[in-house]
Amino acid sequence: MSKHDADVIVVGAGFSGLSAALALRAKGLDVIVLEARNRVGGRVEAVTSVDGDRFDAGGQFVCDDMPEIMALVRRHGRTLLPAPVDGRFLMQPPLSEREADGVFAGSSAIRERVKGTDPGDPAIAGLTVAAWLHQEADPPAAKHAFQSLVEGLWCRPIAEIPLWYLIDNDRRITNAVTELQYFLGDTLHGLAEELAAGLADRLVLDAPVTRIARLSQGVEIDSAKGRFTARQVIVAVPPVMASRIIHEPPLPSALAQAFSAWRSGTVIKIRIRYARRFWRDAGLSGMVMWRDLHGLFVCDVSPSDDAAALVVFIGGPLAVDWSHSGKHRLRDMVMQRLVPALGELAADPLDFAVRDWINDPWSGGGYSDVVTDMEATDAEAVIRAGEPPLHFASSELSPSFPGYVEGAIIAGRRAAVGVIAELANQLQSAKATSASGS
Repeated sequence: MSKHDADVIVVGAGFSGLSAALALRAKGLDVIVLEARNRVGGRVEAVTSVDGDRFDAGGQFVCDDMPEIMALVRRHGRTLLPAPVDGRFLMQPPLSEREADGVFAGSSAIRERVKGTDPGDPAIAGLTVAAWLHQEADPPAAKHAFQSLVEGLWCRPIAEIPLWYLIDNDRRITNAVTELQYFLGDTLHGLAEELAAGLADRLVLDAPVTRIARLSQGVEIDSAKGRFTARQVIVAVPPVMASRIIHEPPLPSALAQAFSAWRSGTVIKIRIRYARRFWRDAGLSGMVMWRDLHGLFVCDVSPSDDAAALVVFIGGPLAVDWSHSGKHRLRDMVMQRLVPALGELAADPLDFAVRDWINDPWSGGGYSDVVTDMEATDAEAVIRAGEPPLHFASSELSPSFPGYVEGAIIAGRRAAVGVIAELANQLQSAKATSASGS
């Protein structure tokens, strides 16, 4: 067998790629990780404010029902900070507490009804989430809240999302406690950096991959840092980004079609820091959801009483609309909504930090890619199967918690298992060939 630069090359150093690489190294394999960015973490990213405060501008939250990420957090001794939730949750435009509870219950009932529907039911064939919701008899307020939920979490218009896809995807998000249960005092991105440290010089940054050639004896990969060869490759980036890599020979038609089914999510994340948690004075939790602006949500991420902060999520079509406004106008639009909800003190932040993930050059968007092709019911399965020695891994493909860091870890490790099995088959075939030749 010809000499390669590594046994396996992993493309992408997000949590999927890091998890795959570390699982392979644990089995004694030589691995090179090629990362397009000048940092690891993928859609998990930490930035530093003007006063030196480091915070997560991408993926941030974890909960007890996510066993893989929680195990990593504890194994690496990271600090878990409970997300502040005490106080009253607000809906805007304002509702009484009783009315808000009713709207929330109505929206939750719609979500449970969706999850209880068979994704293969012929009665929903061809229906988008929007078309299905339109024909349901729920109160308009509950429908609006459900639309805000979907467009805020899946970050695409409900008129684009096939109902079968939402059902299948949401069924795999199985937490009983809120996913906003904890964040890390030393950032989730800091955990990614610690994982990456174990790769030492086998991690190559600023190395976007442009071409993957499948050869008789493995793969040849072109990147901005040169050409690499390996026996197997795992492409651990979101489906839309994976589809932009040139493949030689071209991908089989079924695989190419599966990749074409996806669109990147559109989300903006804003961290607003204040001198103190003034919303507590009014008995508020800091958590606000808007019913008239689908996809706008705010919650408290204060690490302590004297380090007050809110995070604003803008997802789906609203994020696209507001992204075009520029930072100053975006700040004005957020404040126009935040001040009536939380009071005049909301208009005087110490810092207003924006991370616009729309059309990010190396992830495409956030929180995840979404299938928008109504007929592509097998897109995930086809991509998971890959075309050995070419394998794929991303949070979107996970059997559990797709779109979350938990799902990214699971998907990366599953891809590593597939690579190990493929290498074992190759070894067995080589032994059999050698034995027959002798």
